[in-house]
Amino acid sequence: MTIYALSSGPGLSGVAVIRISGSDTKQIISNITKGSFPSPRVASLRKILDERTKELIDEGIVIWFPGPNSYTGEDMAELHVHGSRAVIQSILDNISKIEGCRLAEPGEFTKRAFQNEKINLLKAESIGDLIASETEIQRKQALKIMSGKSSEKFDSWRKILLKMLSNLEAKIDFPDEDLPSNILNNIKKDSQKVKLEIKKVLNDSKVGERVREGFKIAIIGPTNAGKSSLLNYFSKREVAIVSEIAGTTRDIIEVHLNIDGFPVIMSDTAGIRNSKDEIEKKGIKLALKSADDADLNILVFEPKSVDFTGFLSDLNIEKSIFVINKSDLGKIKGNNLDKYKPILISIKDETNIEKLIDKIKKNLTNKFVSVEDTLITRERHRQHLEQCIFHLDEFSKKEKVSDFDKATEDIRLATRHLGMLVGKVDVEEILGSIFNDFCIGK
Repeated sequence: MTIYALSSGPGLSGVAVIRISGSDTKQIISNITKGSFPSPRVASLRKILDERTKELIDEGIVIWFPGPNSYTGEDMAELHVHGSRAVIQSILDNISKIEGCRLAEPGEFTKRAFQNEKINLLKAESIGDLIASETEIQRKQALKIMSGKSSEKFDSWRKILLKMLSNLEAKIDFPDEDLPSNILNNIKKDSQKVKLEIKKVLNDSKVGERVREGFKIAIIGPTNAGKSSLLNYFSKREVAIVSEIAGTTRDIIEVHLNIDGFPVIMSDTAGIRNSKDEIEKKGIKLALKSADDADLNILVFEPKSVDFTGFLSDLNIEKSIFVINKSDLGKIKGNNLDKYKPILISIKDETNIEKLIDKIKKNLTNKFVSVEDTLITRERHRQHLEQCIFHLDEFSKKEKVSDFDKATEDIRLATRHLGMLVGKVDVEEILGSIFNDFCIGK
């Protein structure tokens, strides 16, 4: 089937891009344009007509990409027309009436590019990440994966394992022949080398996933300390209810933010206090769990609650920033938080908020961005690498000749998991989950 879709964003725009890909692309362009057929990869001004009545719909640029030298690897074309809803809808309606054409599914153009071996699976994923990127750090990470650095590393490990596998299978095919001792020694040495390199890559504090999905920051503290006000300040809008009544926030409120290029998911949580209210107690339990799961906690107190430190024993102090809010109220009495070097702020007067933001940025930079050679950006990648290590560990346990067939199978399974990272084996079961996240037209 030939597919088509609006590739630019919906709504009014100066220019809209409609993509077409498939075996009938050339015929479609001939049917809906007036004039000679465009030369390959040359922007050509053409009148775009109603396929049946030959009435003029619009005048725009047509670019023809004959396969296999196209994004999808098939015959493909792009129509650059005026971004009017009426123009776009009329052109799409015309194409839909041509036999053998259908609207593309989300990510189907990129899926076809993968299936036609124009890109590998990692590059396909990074294209989706680049489209979805909202911050500079996300954009840079997506481009780094697109450059092929991860693919090259995973392929290099896979080639080593394939060589090992070929030697082991030779022994199975010719059982009467003894493998040279140096080959057996190299197999063990190479297996250990690959395993150690993968472990090093896995020991990355999950930086890639955190950059892609957002760093988790939880705002924790006693009731009425100003946690919701702080979330609203960062969000620049009223996302959480602010009230003098203690216990207003019961559930977790999450907001996606861009803090100077850092993608952040900031959470407001229930105030910590001794409560007999069952619903509030559940909210407090969720707050402590949110603090445990977060990459960074902002612990907010105020002058009247600085002695309220009982819950600190349940938190990881190393990943926490201490804040005393409402410093505009005057002198703080009974302060036993000095050892944590708290930042004194006033959300009301916007005092020292920049100091807090600088502390957040410094913490995130020191904790995550210091790792430069990030190769893993999704949980899928991590799972396949962990499975690869598992099978290499199983391989290293087999010393007896009677275990030779099982040892070979361990290397085969380890190789398969590396292949699934880049899509060099049957990966149909994971394609849907990857490409369904794309927008239609990509």
